[in-house]
Amino acid sequence: MRSPTIKDVAERAGVSLKTVSRVINHEPSVHARTRERVQRAIEALDYQPDQAARSLRSARTYALGLVYDNPNAHYVIAMQNGVLSVCRERGFGLQIHPCDSSAPKLAEQLGDLVRRNRLAGLVLCPPMSEQPKLLAALTEQNVPFVRIISARQDPKDGWPCVFVDDRDAAYAITEHLIQLGHHRIGFLWGGKEHRSSPERYQGYADALREYGIEVDKRLVVEGDYSFDDGFRGARKLLALKDPPTAIFGSNDEIAAGVLAAARSGGVDVPWELSIAGFEDSPFSKQSWPALTTARQNTEEIGRHAAQRLIAELEREDDEPHIDNEGFSPDLVVRGSTAPRRL
Repeated sequence: MRSPTIKDVAERAGVSLKTVSRVINHEPSVHARTRERVQRAIEALDYQPDQAARSLRSARTYALGLVYDNPNAHYVIAMQNGVLSVCRERGFGLQIHPCDSSAPKLAEQLGDLVRRNRLAGLVLCPPMSEQPKLLAALTEQNVPFVRIISARQDPKDGWPCVFVDDRDAAYAITEHLIQLGHHRIGFLWGGKEHRSSPERYQGYADALREYGIEVDKRLVVEGDYSFDDGFRGARKLLALKDPPTAIFGSNDEIAAGVLAAARSGGVDVPWELSIAGFEDSPFSKQSWPALTTARQNTEEIGRHAAQRLIAELEREDDEPHIDNEGFSPDLVVRGSTAPRRL
């Protein structure tokens, strides 16, 4: 069977081809009842606009790019699902583009990507989204973008963003461990090229200080956002003469590595060692015991980033500036944390 065309939609809805085109392009000049009739026809026929042909017929382009450099597959998939859901709702295509955030000519590569594929704009994930030189270079090339960053509040630096308050969520996790009676709390860093890493460390350190506990540098281990670094970091901490009674991993993959290290060393979790992660990835619920963590709704963050980008693309020069949006992950307490044994 042939795929339905815009002509089929117009015939089913009893309107002109131009009216269908206006509905697909979200133009405001269509009456609400007519718009609803066209939308019903689109859904009934399962009509999918041809993005390339649509772009050729107009000065606008109807595809976004999602750019990432992240070893965490769960994060990438959730972000992709969020951005893609908005693209489908708004009739945009989506191109997924993994890249090397440390590449010396990354700005030129992304500019070429946009021009070669006629992309309307980019959703930038960390750590690219947190590189001012890259953002300035993209702005100079007139590449529209929205970035996802770790920040306590809107940076108000002129670049559109969706910001995530990692610091306060990390504070809440550390406070939870302190209130369980833990004073020797280990901290395992994620990759320092990600702004989320120092933000999460800051939340950890602030909570300790505000509860009158000195930050012990021997309990802080650098690494990356990976299971292997969580395993290695935990082995290092558990080998100390006075090991921690709790370990906070900067993400759930790190925390899963801590759990594996504890199991391999015969350490009972949570009664001998409490473990907490960050992000609420699927395996945080599938591990045993399930991980205490901070629920970061990455898919919803992706949705808002795509909506923010499309709104920016459609904003007229004389229309007011669009406010940036913020998210704050929530503490989720599960079985991997328990009161410290006296």
